[in-house]
Amino acid sequence: MSRATDQVIALGATFEAGIQVDRLARSGKLAEGPGSCLVASILKRSPDNVIDVYGGSPHQIRSGLQALEAMLERDTGALQRDALRYVMNLLSLERQLAKREDMLQVLGQRIAQAENQVEHFGLLHDNVMASLGSTYQDTISTLRLRIQVHGDMRFLQQPEVANRVRTLLLAGIRSATLWRQVGGHRWQLLFQRKKLLDATRAVLRG
Repeated sequence: MSRATDQVIALGATFEAGIQVDRLARSGKLAEGPGSCLVASILKRSPDNVIDVYGGSPHQIRSGLQALEAMLERDTGALQRDALRYVMNLLSLERQLAKREDMLQVLGQRIAQAENQVEHFGLLHDNVMASLGSTYQDTISTLRLRIQVHGDMRFLQQPEVANRVRTLLLAGIRSATLWRQVGGHRWQLLFQRKKLLDATRAVLRG
């Protein structure tokens, strides 16, 4: 795969996390396919390549890739504004996190603990969501930028939903990290928009 392809897959997955946060905050429901894919991506810390992080196929992050395509096309009708805001915040948070070796070490330890729970309970079990949600709360949510999630307070005030939202934000950070690791930079969204758009369309067609 080309570097541009790797970049749009990682960025598309960051968009998928933003979309699923938005849907969960408004409906209280998590889409099982994309949700499982995103949670699994948190646990894949030494992948052979980018697409392996998402189960070897872009199928479960397709909504995120379509949202990325809409942004790159500047299609205001198809743009999901809250999801886009979450993505931009996640990219900023990831830059802050990259400078915090202490926090990265804690994250690695806590994610390893969550891996053990997944073996016993399964990916989307409430215990796993609570573990990963508290991992986000104890680490990334203490950084200067705080992500404000908008939605229906009837759902957001439920501990299970709050844990899932935080877990999805952690997955978004994972994908934002991957995007940077394969050479992604914000300036590309302006100056290499056509190249990224072509790569996004190629992945969606494939």
